[in-house]
Amino acid sequence: MHAQETTFKELVQGEKQYQVPLYQRTYSWQRDELRQLWDDVLELVEDQLEGRPPTGHFLGSVVLAPGRITAGGMQRWLVVDGQQRLTTLMLAFTALRDRHRERGAEQKAERIHDLVLVNKYRSGDDHYRLLPTQADRDAYTACVENSPRAGGPGNVGAAYRFFLGALAEGEEGGGEAWTDTVETVLSGLLTIVEITASEGDNVYRIFESINNTGVGLSQSDLLRNYLFMCLPTRGEAVYHSLWLPMQERLGPANLELLVWLDLVVAGNSRAKQSEIYRDQKKRLEPLSGDETALEAEIASLARRAERLMRVLEPRREPDGELREVLERLSRWGGQTHYPLALHLLDRVDDGQATPHQAARALTYAESYMVRRLFTGHSTTGSNRVFMEMAREMEKDDDPAEAVHRFLSKSRTGARVWPGDDAVREAIRTRPFYKAGRSNQRFQVLRRLEESFGASEPVDYAKANLTVEHVLPQRPAHQWLDLLAEETEDGQGTEELHALLVHTLGNLTLSADNAKLSNHPFRRKQEILDFSSLRMNQEIAGRERWGRAEILERAALLADRAVRLWPGPVEGTVPVYDEWSGWQELRAALLAMPAGTWTTYGDVAALVGTHAVPVGQHLAARAGLHGAYRVLTADGRVSSGFRWPGNQDFGDVRTRLEAEGVPFDDAGRARRSHRLTTADLAALLGKDVAEEADPSPRDEQQRSAAGRFDAQLRDNQTGEIVHGVLGALRFWEQQGGHLAYGRASETSCFPTMPFGNAPGGRALWPLALYPVSGTVEVVFQYLKRRPPFDDEALRRELMSRLNAIEGIELAEAKLDLRPSFALEVFAAGGEDICAVLEWFAHTVALAAAHRTPEGGDSGVF
Repeated sequence: MHAQETTFKELVQGEKQYQVPLYQRTYSWQRDELRQLWDDVLELVEDQLEGRPPTGHFLGSVVLAPGRITAGGMQRWLVVDGQQRLTTLMLAFTALRDRHRERGAEQKAERIHDLVLVNKYRSGDDHYRLLPTQADRDAYTACVENSPRAGGPGNVGAAYRFFLGALAEGEEGGGEAWTDTVETVLSGLLTIVEITASEGDNVYRIFESINNTGVGLSQSDLLRNYLFMCLPTRGEAVYHSLWLPMQERLGPANLELLVWLDLVVAGNSRAKQSEIYRDQKKRLEPLSGDETALEAEIASLARRAERLMRVLEPRREPDGELREVLERLSRWGGQTHYPLALHLLDRVDDGQATPHQAARALTYAESYMVRRLFTGHSTTGSNRVFMEMAREMEKDDDPAEAVHRFLSKSRTGARVWPGDDAVREAIRTRPFYKAGRSNQRFQVLRRLEESFGASEPVDYAKANLTVEHVLPQRPAHQWLDLLAEETEDGQGTEELHALLVHTLGNLTLSADNAKLSNHPFRRKQEILDFSSLRMNQEIAGRERWGRAEILERAALLADRAVRLWPGPVEGTVPVYDEWSGWQELRAALLAMPAGTWTTYGDVAALVGTHAVPVGQHLAARAGLHGAYRVLTADGRVSSGFRWPGNQDFGDVRTRLEAEGVPFDDAGRARRSHRLTTADLAALLGKDVAEEADPSPRDEQQRSAAGRFDAQLRDNQTGEIVHGVLGALRFWEQQGGHLAYGRASETSCFPTMPFGNAPGGRALWPLALYPVSGTVEVVFQYLKRRPPFDDEALRRELMSRLNAIEGIELAEAKLDLRPSFALEVFAAGGEDICAVLEWFAHTVALAAAHRTPEGGDSGVF
């Protein structure tokens, strides 16, 4: 075998083809992997634009084996390992080509097409420089050929759409020069080790050995080995007195975190967790001959380890005020605040700042994150902001004032700290329930409740509170009748409901979600009035609960919010290029898979406005990617839709049909292909869908089962009840369990343990909702868990369900949560049981092929 370092451009140049063999699994990269790669690309782009010396980024290895040479002399290579990287880069270039075309830069687009994506003078399969495995081939070639089906469902289509969206977002601020720099980075600054097998090597054996290796050394392991190699006389004593206690206190994952944070706090704001050893070694090499200095470095790291434990476990912090804000940030989740928190604790312990100053500084950091959550700003770039902060702070500064000034610097886009007016408007209009993560939404409501200063504070550790919608997500007729009194001209009750239901003014905390359900407001009043939460008592004091009351409460909560979470330095005006909702609208259009459509109302509810301004915005910017996929509420093409400029891309309906959207004779798009607000939110990574509790306590299980049964019998016919309960009994006979959701409508999840390990995870194919009468097929959840992260298995599940009369799941929703009516169980219960049996067998077979270490045997 031969190994050499190369770049992507050098790898693909010339007439050749890389073919993924059949024994490889399908393309599996999803949002997390794509985001990580893209963050690295953005860092290199920033370096290039700011004139810093190019450093490159090591992407990994690609193992190739020579295949046959075609009749025309073209070399074919088998991709033994590295197909995920190669496919991802090809899809990134495909999206880049199409962005050039949308801007009219046809020459640049053709250069990418001819030199990277295809062998221009070859036909058939030989035309493509990369030929994925058979299961991915149609989706991949659709993207390369820019066919109407490009960017459809599945991981290949999702990756193409991810890069389209990422490029469009970056281009808004950086223009053509930014896009050209992205091409430079993708072509020449992502380094790859090309390992070439020799003729006669057993390719499958190579594949097996690469994918069944033991656990490698971590970055902190490498650093430890280097340090103690440089301590030949003091090593053993230093290890036992400093390193080992630190290692035992932190554990492997947190030790890795510490040595990364050590770099960041020391001023390396560009430190990557994947390259800790390289950067630490570079920093420490000048001390390699000085054992005393190296011992001092390890002692400093050990002291910093104790401070990190105070960040990770705030109860260890002795100062009450500082402990309180550290606890809030810990409950907020994530690691964004870690560099700042660790730097501040360094300064407190060194006597350079008071605990009060550190607490105020962290309060500003908390406010920055909360206000951005309210206004819908992306979290992209926030980590970099906090990594840069320590480097910018002078030792003589009051750290609180320094943090306040730093975050208040006039910025656009990813680094803006929203002011009071922006926060008030966002609380009034934006769907807060779809913002951020569930724990973050909970913490905002908790802090708002705590601000009432109740004489008997709530014990949140024991209260079992969850976020509750006062106006229900699935309203009964009484609620819709109430909303009908408040609709504006041209606005339907469903549209008004969608605009109000997820806003902060309609949300509260409650331990009585099951009791509250979707009952009329009078019944909810009685329950909320007995709540120990002041915010619930205030809601219970209202005479009714409609649009006016929700907006009034939103205004009151906004007043509290701007007091609790202070804004930027007075007089600092953030630069808003435009309302953030329009940026979110464009991102949603780019994220829509081919073969889907949505409505003006769905998009309006997503971004926090009305359908009319959405229509006006799309008409004013008719060139927006995917704007033709936005239809009227009944699925018709808007009479006011126009293609941009003088261009004519043909009939909208014809184009949508070519993508896979069926229409009826009346010109209405089929509803099974419609993306709801929840679907659009999920495509943008805002997954708020309920999931089962895999380990509920017995009493909770029995209580939830009783609620589900009662709601089912109260809202569905006897035939449906009989079919549903029969299928659930059958599921239990297959070795499955029933788990239940905690929302007011008690959903049921037929779960199946994955293997026999105690505390192991479970899988489930469906979520049953007894009041609304729907069944969701949870592809969106399954795609992240083996064995259903294999797209072929999700497609088979969809195919088996679609064979049942009454079920029509759109292929374009393979990554989402399409639904069918619960009434299918009445006549099709046996057919559904057959699908459940197949699912249980598939899970059991996959579990049996898992290796003891938790790896895959290669079957799936």
